[in-house]
Amino acid sequence: MNTEQHQIVVSDLVVDVVRKDIKNLHLGVYPPHGRVRVAAPLRVDDEAVRLAVISRLAWIKRQQAKFVAQERQSAREYVSGESHYFLGDRYRLNVIYHDGAPQVVIRNKTIMDLVVRTGSDTAQRERVLLEWYRKQLKLIVPSLLAKWGPIVGVQVAEWGVKRMKTRWGTCNIQARRIWLSLELIKKPVGCIEYVLVHELVHLLERQHNDRFKAHMSRCMPQWRLYREELSRAPLGHEEWEY
Repeated sequence: MNTEQHQIVVSDLVVDVVRKDIKNLHLGVYPPHGRVRVAAPLRVDDEAVRLAVISRLAWIKRQQAKFVAQERQSAREYVSGESHYFLGDRYRLNVIYHDGAPQVVIRNKTIMDLVVRTGSDTAQRERVLLEWYRKQLKLIVPSLLAKWGPIVGVQVAEWGVKRMKTRWGTCNIQARRIWLSLELIKKPVGCIEYVLVHELVHLLERQHNDRFKAHMSRCMPQWRLYREELSRAPLGHEEWEY
């Protein structure tokens, strides 16, 4: 798909404008600082984009204020006493050093033991936990695909997990390939299902239009509740479609 990207200034906002071979204009506000991005059809000029942004200035300011107000988690050092999340629950990290194989153990529904080799630094401790997160998410996804694929009425050729900064999932329609954000393992299973269904529905409808929303409502009537849950997280974002 051909794309063209530049920036314009509207009021006091710097707006990233990306032109694509798409039918509708999409306006999004993204974390962590409320970056404004417009994906516009190739035929739409900057003045039309400017008018679209102006028409949504109040909404944009509200979304940016929400990001500012969100509780920000400090940089993780992967030391005992930190809070970490798994499937929507909060756990207190307990780092254990020994000379055996690294592992992560959940106990008492409140403690996450991070067992690492003696002398492990922050990066090594982080790697152990992230690899455990990745393994857990990969264990969950196959059963969710088996459940939701027939409901949506599609099948994927391939799926995977990777770290993403601004998205919960992506879909390559031509390859029928889905990628899920590693961060999803920290969210409740219902949120993981929502993102999976969202990407599956893109195999039926590329755009976030009324047809897309109708498919979402048919497959998962409560999908907006899960979207709201994700929008409260640092990786969440809000999007309007014209």
